[in-house]
Amino acid sequence: MKSLKYILFFIVIFTSCKTTKNMMDANAIAKNISARKVAKKHIAANFDKKTVDAKLKVNFDNGKTKQGLTVNLKIKKDEVIWLKGSKFLTVFKAEITPTSVRYYSSVFKNSFEGDFSMIEKLLGVEINFEQLQNLFLGQSLLNVKEIDQKVEIANNRYILSPEKQAALFDIFFTINPAHFKLDEQNIVNTEKNLRLDVNYPSYNLVQNSVFPSAVNIVAKNPKSTTIIDLVYKSVIFDTDVFMSFNIPNSLKKLSF
Repeated sequence: MKSLKYILFFIVIFTSCKTTKNMMDANAIAKNISARKVAKKHIAANFDKKTVDAKLKVNFDNGKTKQGLTVNLKIKKDEVIWLKGSKFLTVFKAEITPTSVRYYSSVFKNSFEGDFSMIEKLLGVEINFEQLQNLFLGQSLLNVKEIDQKVEIANNRYILSPEKQAALFDIFFTINPAHFKLDEQNIVNTEKNLRLDVNYPSYNLVQNSVFPSAVNIVAKNPKSTTIIDLVYKSVIFDTDVFMSFNIPNSLKKLSF
């Protein structure tokens, strides 16, 4: 009976290690498989926890403002994204839901309540709540299963792109065969000289979820280039997340 207990223990340990290895296989090789299968595996690797509570180091540079902040990020998946940026004191707070964006800064004495125009101005492309959430989680901004995709292999990575690109934008998703999360996603409008590049240089295994350790965002338009570098310093999932948000009176209201 004692021997059976040890056998079962080693089976559990072996199975757990095998599962972890399969989730992040550093030696994985991009094989010749269909675009449909790559898309299916990417969707299967989507983040499946209910909440995120993270601390990030964020560097922002748009050519006019260069700022480094510590940012607390909290997400109730598919419901709300909450951000608090600090540098010795609270610089800004933001609350983003599928239908609204609210922001205020007691330091800069301004606020915003409205739609996604503020974030679209920041990133240079139209974006909705789900896409912004996916950006933080290492998932594709567009559903790769809704549109027929084509695939090629470059540098041991899968490059997915729609068989028929959108009228205004060319879209590319670079998927890592080690875990089928994104290495890069690129949205390009050559005619209007607009470009959004999102890179995920590495991932960690956190509570049995493959999660980005950093996100690098470069948004270009004819007038400026905005660079946002995010580094996750800590992250936990499926905890109670408290998100206080009250815009003080007397702040200047921004419009976009």
